[in-house]
Amino acid sequence: MRGRQTVRDMVLSMAVIGAVVAVIYMFIPHDDKADPIKAVDYRVELVTARRAAPYPVAAPEGLAKGWKPTSVSYGRTDGDAWHLGFLDPDGEYVAVEQSTAPARKYIPKVSQQAHETGKTQQIADATWRRWEGPKYDALVREDKGSTTVVTGTASAERLAEMAAALETGKAGQ
Repeated sequence: MRGRQTVRDMVLSMAVIGAVVAVIYMFIPHDDKADPIKAVDYRVELVTARRAAPYPVAAPEGLAKGWKPTSVSYGRTDGDAWHLGFLDPDGEYVAVEQSTAPARKYIPKVSQQAHETGKTQQIADATWRRWEGPKYDALVREDKGSTTVVTGTASAERLAEMAAALETGKAGQ
């Protein structure tokens, strides 16, 4: 007899809890269509990186509407690595990565193991090498003292759009 009451009490308790949760869900405002990824303001980090980095730090200027900055970081300990992540207007990921780390290790790391194709692409006044991988593709430019990689899941056209928008600040600025 005692066992039946315990199971019955447990079922009743679960029903009450379920009803309370349903009421709370109905009366608390929520937006199922809201974008869960928040845009970040990277201006302060950009100024800091441009002052600290031993190379001209790149960031896009004049991107078309719809590009959303989602992540930013600068680390002096990992080859003065600059990272700026975006979602393009199609919702695909694009990142600008720069570092003084050795290119042969750095490029595969930030491009998720992409490999050089042997092809180049002229974008604005610079020649970029094309890399392709199972997850990310990349455009790579090696300058004196640093490597710049534009990488991500976005199309080759979107990667080129980002690369064309990059402007560099002077080191120490």
